[in-house]
Amino acid sequence: MSSGGVLAPRWRERYGLPLLLGAWAAATAVTPSLPVKLLLIAPAVLVPLAFWTLERPGRWVACFFAAALLLPPLPIAWGDSGPHPSLWFAALGLLAGALGLPHWRIPFSSMNAALAGFFAVVLASVASAAIHSGAAIAAGSLVRVALLGISFYVFFFTAHGPAAARVSAGLQGADTRPFGLVRALFWMAVASTLFACVDFYFQFPAPAGYSPQYVWLGSDVYRRAQGVFYEAGTLGNLCAFFLVMIAVCWSRPPAEVPLSRKALASGGLVFFAALVLSYSRSSLLNVLTALAVLAWLERKRIRLARVAAVLVTSVAAAAFLTWQLFPEFLDYYWQRLSGSAEFLTSATETVFSGRLASWHTLTAWVATHPWQAWVGIGYKTLPYTNYLGAPVVGDNMYLSLLVETGIAGLTALVWLNCAILRSAARAARSADSSRSFFGSWMLCFWAGQMVQMFSVDLLTFWRVLPLYFWVLALAVRE
Repeated sequence: MSSGGVLAPRWRERYGLPLLLGAWAAATAVTPSLPVKLLLIAPAVLVPLAFWTLERPGRWVACFFAAALLLPPLPIAWGDSGPHPSLWFAALGLLAGALGLPHWRIPFSSMNAALAGFFAVVLASVASAAIHSGAAIAAGSLVRVALLGISFYVFFFTAHGPAAARVSAGLQGADTRPFGLVRALFWMAVASTLFACVDFYFQFPAPAGYSPQYVWLGSDVYRRAQGVFYEAGTLGNLCAFFLVMIAVCWSRPPAEVPLSRKALASGGLVFFAALVLSYSRSSLLNVLTALAVLAWLERKRIRLARVAAVLVTSVAAAAFLTWQLFPEFLDYYWQRLSGSAEFLTSATETVFSGRLASWHTLTAWVATHPWQAWVGIGYKTLPYTNYLGAPVVGDNMYLSLLVETGIAGLTALVWLNCAILRSAARAARSADSSRSFFGSWMLCFWAGQMVQMFSVDLLTFWRVLPLYFWVLALAVRE
């Protein structure tokens, strides 16, 4: 009996793990279903990847960006487009933050208070969603609050969490060399947008759920360029972000920017082509606004004639390349831009692509329900609830937030926008060239974002929004 009792633990220790691995491999081999095979194989990839990611606190941020920019959603019927692999790294980020809890140092500042206040308001609005639209829509609202929270968490983790602690300690890593990560992200974004251009040309089948956005040309109907993203607006906004970065780099000495002039020029061609093929006029307006702010910001240092010459040459080269590949589309796109200016007053509803009807519905509801507008009906519920009679796509972040989160939500958004501009402007004036670069980039881009918010709900772009707040964190990080 004693011998058996001693041998049993030894037998389990010697043969238990090999038998378990053998059974796991056999089950994977004999399973006929590909999704089940992938599900069984997943732990063999995810577990080592998790340990490697958690080895350094800021590594999950780089992995999250890589997955968000390069990978499509999983082909699983969940939500609008299916779960995305980047959420795995977001979960690891929460674990990394918990493991590095002693290193968190969050001072009180207007920027931090604005972020916390805005998140608190949208989170509290989930209760209104449950009251007015039911548990299912409230659950969807809560999920979208969590997706928005990823961006805010990236900011606090980078600016005041374990990643910032590594910078203070002088340790080496990607989180302490932001220019290196910027270069990597730049080329990842180039690859993603280049795929979007190729996808538009060949019209590949969408890898997962996507927003049905099409362009009707004379020869055929084309799905707008969106690449691995859910809809074309996200791609256009990402292109605007990096086009603004390129403009900021051109306004500075080569030693103070992360990329060479040749790299910036080649990437700019791809971003501009993808911006046109995304068919997003609001993203183009974003870039124009950002360039105007940059010209004012660098008015004493840059030669406007030189910058204008570079800008015109780059746009002409990108337009020529796009025309060579998609001549009919570029002609149609130009007609759309010129028609938007020509018929702005005579055919306003057509110019705004039907947005005026939605805006009229929302403003009429606010006018007839002024007291209810103080608290709202729940964050991101308008496209899903019948509480207003039918689902409404607001396509105006200010108006949508007023209806969904009330006066408090709109006030918190305005406060957040002002805090971002103020913090970025302070960083842009810094003597530290790296911090000044990130501050100028964020100041110009977010000014464009504030204009684009009048026609797009940018808070839904949760896969690229964390990238913007990461740049903001680098600008404000001491």
